[in-house]
Amino acid sequence: MLQYDLVVVGGGPAGMAAALQAKEEGVAKIVILERAESLGGILEQCIHTGFGLHYFGEELSGPEYAGRFIREVQQTDIDVMCDTMVLDISDANVVTAVNKTQGLMQIRATAVVLAMGCRERPRGALSIAGTRPSGIMTAGTAQKYVNIDGYMPGKKVVILGSGDIGLIMARRMTLEGAEVKVVCELMPYSSGLQRNIVQCLEDFNIPLRLSCTVVETHGKERLEGVTIADVDERLQPIPGTEQYIPCDTLMLSVGLIPENELSKGVGVPLDNVTKGPVVDEYRETLHPGIFACGNVLQVHDLVDYVTEESKIAGKGAANYIFGKKKGGAYAATKGVNGVRYIVPQRVNVRGGEKVKLYFRVGQVYRNAKVTVTCNGQTLLSRKRPKLAPGEMENVTLTEEQLAAMNEGDEIVVGIEE
Repeated sequence: MLQYDLVVVGGGPAGMAAALQAKEEGVAKIVILERAESLGGILEQCIHTGFGLHYFGEELSGPEYAGRFIREVQQTDIDVMCDTMVLDISDANVVTAVNKTQGLMQIRATAVVLAMGCRERPRGALSIAGTRPSGIMTAGTAQKYVNIDGYMPGKKVVILGSGDIGLIMARRMTLEGAEVKVVCELMPYSSGLQRNIVQCLEDFNIPLRLSCTVVETHGKERLEGVTIADVDERLQPIPGTEQYIPCDTLMLSVGLIPENELSKGVGVPLDNVTKGPVVDEYRETLHPGIFACGNVLQVHDLVDYVTEESKIAGKGAANYIFGKKKGGAYAATKGVNGVRYIVPQRVNVRGGEKVKLYFRVGQVYRNAKVTVTCNGQTLLSRKRPKLAPGEMENVTLTEEQLAAMNEGDEIVVGIEE
């Protein structure tokens, strides 16, 4: 059995940032297990720019952003096993994995960081009538076809869902010579970043239809067209609003699901909203010694925030390994009045450090206030010109504010219009 201080599951931007931070904190034996053939994760196929504006202060492509961390990892003695599939994590933090070189192996770890990322919601999760011809795929699959494999998925495209990857692929397909007929969004607002709506749709005159969905696909061997329809406030198609659009490709950008099969296997409790683990301010799950960061914890809109969060997890793992984890009293976080979720879900109020709370709202708000209260006392009230579900928000609690709290208190974040 192999022995490591820290095992990081996933070699994308989250896993690399966590491993590097743990190494900086003094952890000696670290291994990154990555199921792909190389480090970098999903960034390898994201050749567009827009990465690194917050973290590096400059605009990079996905491969450039990942490349900086890959080079940092290579300059350390962190072990990397690519083309390696993690099968199981035991209660005693023993990681079972397999690859072509070592075969089946077991690794005993003092701490484990989960950084497996997320997967796209497929067509099977949607209620779309019709046949199953070729030409229907997730936007991420289409992105891999175009940017990695050099294949053109189609010439006349309809995109369902206005998540960031769907918006980016609308622009990408247009630049490759395809005609993007329309981007349909079920909700009355886009779930993507405002900058992507402007740069990927408006700059290319690609129409965005809100409160609209695909109700049927047509074609036998290859997709020939789709029927779209408007939806009501209950998100049900409105009879009489159907419209047929001829196309040979339907791209789905209908949400991301954190990859938490390993988490569930070891008994890590998950949040019902984020679908990621319940964690504290150092991103430690309720299973001692197991930490989570990046998109496996919550779906981020910026990789810069993934890096920031993963460094916190790396430091938390190092503290656990060295026995520096502070015991204390935990207060729960709770979202109300439009706040869908908060990460972390609990905070050690005796930690002696400020804590940043990340959250998302459930609808679009304009000129609203973000308030943070505890025990009826307002800790923070900040006016925001716009809040949208597609953009993650955050608030910071000071050491003094946390020190005034007690075990079992509730930190409540809400929106006031």
